[in-house]
Amino acid sequence: MGIVLGALIFNISLGEYPVPPLEVAKTIFGLPANPDYAFVINTLRLPRALVALLVGMGLAVAGTISQAIARNPLAAPSILGINSGASLVAVVFLITFPDLPIAWLPVAAFLGAFGVALCLYWLAWNQGSSPVRLILIGIGLTALAGAFTSLMVTFGNIYDVSQALVWLTGSVYGRSWEHLWPLLPWLAIFLPLSLVLARDLDTLNLGDNLAQGLGSRVERIRSILLLCTVALAGASVATAGTIGFVGLMAPHLARQLVGPSHAGLIPVAALTGACIVELADLAGRLLFAPIELPCGVITAVIGAPYFLGLLYRNRNQ
Repeated sequence: MGIVLGALIFNISLGEYPVPPLEVAKTIFGLPANPDYAFVINTLRLPRALVALLVGMGLAVAGTISQAIARNPLAAPSILGINSGASLVAVVFLITFPDLPIAWLPVAAFLGAFGVALCLYWLAWNQGSSPVRLILIGIGLTALAGAFTSLMVTFGNIYDVSQALVWLTGSVYGRSWEHLWPLLPWLAIFLPLSLVLARDLDTLNLGDNLAQGLGSRVERIRSILLLCTVALAGASVATAGTIGFVGLMAPHLARQLVGPSHAGLIPVAALTGACIVELADLAGRLLFAPIELPCGVITAVIGAPYFLGLLYRNRNQ
């Protein structure tokens, strides 16, 4: 928790107009602070940093649940097609209805992610939903949604398409309180629900037959967990675009810290994901200043080698 708070403070503090970390901390905790920094902290940097924090938490918990549902350490919402479905409908929203309020974007992305999740479950169903079928069909749905997204980008208005392309790279640039408030209710509902279902996630990891033998309603629990994944990933993607590999890396890093039990894994993964996105945003702003890199580029540069390392480590499984 301290590391995440430190990352948040330094992300707000550092930049073209430096602000002393102590002044940032005073402002965050509502203590008397220098009014000269109020505009930079409260209007320009704090909402952006909080959006990065919440998006990281949402993606990380969605990834943790995905890996448990699929019983595969390489699973993530992006692999199951959930992120791609959210991205597709969000791009349609940005290109086709550019004048609608931004508060509707998380709803649109949720509908896209939910539609892909329904297709995923329907196509994978055969006397039950096999984790292997979920992953294979998810890969196919990811490719299909990606193709339709490219089609929308090709035929859309050039101004709206440019906005959509910036959004697709995954960035919290320009995020304000207007973007934060629509995201907050999704995480406030589905993060606690994920924690409530932590014991069921442990049971699912034992396998469907053993879980049923222990009295777990496997398909019902899996459906609720998939809904949590859809909501968390959809709202996060709608707010910050497709920030890749957070849902893959954060659960693995958290697992090394607290072990496989989801009661401890989910909150630690959430904090780890928040830290990853926060530091990625900071690195994107500072590494090539005054040019700013989207945090999605930074997470991809780190996440792609990490993913290859996981593939190599699990090559015999």
